[in-house]
Order: sequence, then C-alpha cells, then structure tokens
Amino acid sequence: MFSIFRAIVLRDLTLAMRRRSDVLSALFFFVIVVSLFPLGIGPELETLRLIAPGVFWVAALLASMLALEKLFAADFEDGTLEQMLLTPQPDFILVLGKIFAHWLVTGVPLALLAPLLGLQYDLDTEPLWILMLTLLLGTPALSLIGAIGAALTLGLRGSGVLVPLLVLPLYIPVLIFGAGAVEANVSGLGAAGHIYMLSAILLLALVAAPLATVAALRISAE
Repeated sequence: MFSIFRAIVLRDLTLAMRRRSDVLSALFFFVIVVSLFPLGIGPELETLRLIAPGVFWVAALLASMLALEKLFAADFEDGTLEQMLLTPQPDFILVLGKIFAHWLVTGVPLALLAPLLGLQYDLDTEPLWILMLTLLLGTPALSLIGAIGAALTLGLRGSGVLVPLLVLPLYIPVLIFGAGAVEANVSGLGAAGHIYMLSAILLLALVAAPLATVAALRISAE
C-alpha cells in the first residue's frame, strides 16, 4: 500500500509542477492578503501583534480553498478517477495520497513562509514558531476536510461556489484553535491546550475524511 501511496503522491506532484500557476496563485494570494493589513492599519505595533494570528489563519484558510476545486476535477474529466476507484487497491490510500500531495503544494509553503511574513507584525521568535507549528498541524486538516467538499461537488456547475459553502463551517474549529494558540502565546498564556486540540482535530480528520471522500467520489462518479 505504501508503494501505491507514493506513486499517487509523486504523480500529483509532477502534475502540479506542470501547472505552476495553480500552485503559485494560492501562495501569492496568501502573501498579498497578509501583507496588505500592515499597510492598511499603519505602524501601530500593538494592534498588528493583536490581529496577526487571525489575519494569518484567515488568509491560509482562503488560500487553501483556491486549489480545492481542482483536487479531483482533472482526473474526473479524463476518466482517471473512475479507473482509480475500480482498482483492487484500497480507495482510502488513493484518496489519502491525493490529499497529501495537495497539502504539500498548498499547506507546506504557507507554513514555511509564515515566519518571514510575521516579521511585518512585530511578532517575537516564539510566536512565529507557534504560528508555523499550528499551520503545519492545521493546513492538513483543512486539506482533508476540503477534499470532502470537492468530492461532493465534483462535476456540478458552480462547484467553485459550492465548495466554500460546504467546508467553511467545518473549518471554523481549525481556525479558532489555530489562531487561538498564537494569541495565547502572545498574551503570555500557554498555547499547549490549543495545539493539543488542533492535533486532535487533525487525527480525527485523518481517520474520517478519506472515508467520507471515497463515499462522495463514488456518488459523484455514478
């Protein structure tokens, strides 16, 4: 199963590198949204430190949704997805591989870039590391949850509008605990509780989301 998982991940990463504009659009969106707030609010450092966690997490949430519509669309259109569902390999592994590849090209770059962008908000070293850690824990949960919405709306008109409507309510706990961890650290409180909750959400999504995505893909394929 690991060889199948690796093959799916390498295939999707190769396809993503051929469509660099889709990958870079999410990254540029994240950079632009995060960078605009200091310009609009002004050089009030206390205010910038206060709003930084929410700004980063909302920007990351919206950026991750930009690529959701195309998560399964190309494979659905050329028939590859139907062939994948008919293979003897577990569908759970196939879907998990595609979601993992999606996270590698969307979530990981955002998390690695966040500490550099956080300097605009006068964040100290520790909050910057907490921010990167929460993004590394939260963005895979966003990809896992978002895959369910992408599978449910596969092949429908206006799926780009329907996906956010379906997944945004499910994103709220990730947003609350992700931003709350950084806010607690900036305020001098411990961020451990928020990080534990974020980890629990990730584990729950890791178990339940691929199964729900497989069921949604089978419905869409029929």
